[in-house]
Amino acid sequence: MVKKIFIKTFGCQMNEYDSNRIFDTVKKIGFLKTSNQSEADCYLINTCHIRDKAKEKVYHEVGRVKKIFRNKKKPLFIVAGCVAQAENEEMLKREPYIDIVIGPQSYHQINSLISNYKKDQKELTEFETKDKFDYLDKIKNTSSKVSSFLTIQEGCDKFCSFCVVPYTRGPEYSRSFEKIILEAQDLVKSGSKEIILLGQNVNAYSFKGKTKKYRLSDLINELEKFKEIKRIRYTTSHPKDMSDDLIDCYSNSKKLQPFVHLPIQSGSNKILKLMNRSHKVEKYFEIYEKLKKINSKIEFSSDFIIGYPGETDEDFRDTLNFLNKIKFINSYSFLFSPRPGTPASNLDLIDHEVAKDRLIKVQKILFQYQLKHNESFLGKKIEVLVENKMKKNQMYFGRNEYFNGVIFDGNKKLVGQIVKIKIDKVNQNNLFGKIDSNSDMKAA
Repeated sequence: MVKKIFIKTFGCQMNEYDSNRIFDTVKKIGFLKTSNQSEADCYLINTCHIRDKAKEKVYHEVGRVKKIFRNKKKPLFIVAGCVAQAENEEMLKREPYIDIVIGPQSYHQINSLISNYKKDQKELTEFETKDKFDYLDKIKNTSSKVSSFLTIQEGCDKFCSFCVVPYTRGPEYSRSFEKIILEAQDLVKSGSKEIILLGQNVNAYSFKGKTKKYRLSDLINELEKFKEIKRIRYTTSHPKDMSDDLIDCYSNSKKLQPFVHLPIQSGSNKILKLMNRSHKVEKYFEIYEKLKKINSKIEFSSDFIIGYPGETDEDFRDTLNFLNKIKFINSYSFLFSPRPGTPASNLDLIDHEVAKDRLIKVQKILFQYQLKHNESFLGKKIEVLVENKMKKNQMYFGRNEYFNGVIFDGNKKLVGQIVKIKIDKVNQNNLFGKIDSNSDMKAA
């Protein structure tokens, strides 16, 4: 009898990658993926612990699944990911409906947990990053997407005061250079035209091979040689690890896209120090100027935490000034929310209404620059890598070099190709246009 698994993913791009690799793994014990929740024999949620109320989302999902399966056989319910890592024992005690809890570094053991499950709750949350990747390296990545994620590094040694990642993903670990390239080859064979290299600190990637130490720049330069790969991206970076060899890639690579996601979190040096960010605003701007000098088309996005404990009006003005200096084209901004177990969780919060008002002001500026950037494409013909047909209508979806979503009327033959689209409408989040019939499509 065929067994079916439904996987629901919360949070970051690395979780999306992990979910795909979990499925590659459970296929070995006979599972097929289903998009129909109600027919699942195994229901797995891959969780994220970065944002507020992450734990409560898990219990909300459990309640929802209980209703779906009220009058039918209960599925094997698995909680994976960072919430599983952080809340494992409490989760099992609080919710008997959960059968298995497994942390991000233990996915190589998921088949054993499922196969040997005997109706008693089990958890596996040890840090075994090397063992995990040694196992996954033996299993082909079957992602058949035009744009594919490829994890090259996990964990973090930075210990920012607000961040839970070092406690849920463990210390920094870089995968073998050769194994990453082999996985990229598999992705290319499956139809990938764009590779997005992933890591909690992706530009901290450092692998000591037999003849040299490999950095992120070496991976980019190697992927550049794949004729099938048309675009290369990476995320998420730390300013401290933005080395000159990586910056030089923007001079040498024709496939590395001119869009840099580089979180700073605050425009105040005082707050950065309280956050234990290990860099200053001046360092960030130095990186910005170096890249702009290489290519004036390069644009930036970032992350901002607003209302961090100790943030004064002056600190907030520094952040506003920084926003207006860089003019980010797409950024994420959130109110500070304490993560249990982090140093910042014990700090006194600033007034919620003050913090909320500051967030509104920050987002107003960020959204203005985002819309202005999108409006700069009006009437222009831009290159778009077509990714898929949209589910809700007959339109097609792709992205430009700045990772903007582009929606247009196309056909399935265009998927996987780079086409010229003339933009005739925009909003804050997307560009809309028509295929330029007078230009040749780039076969990808």
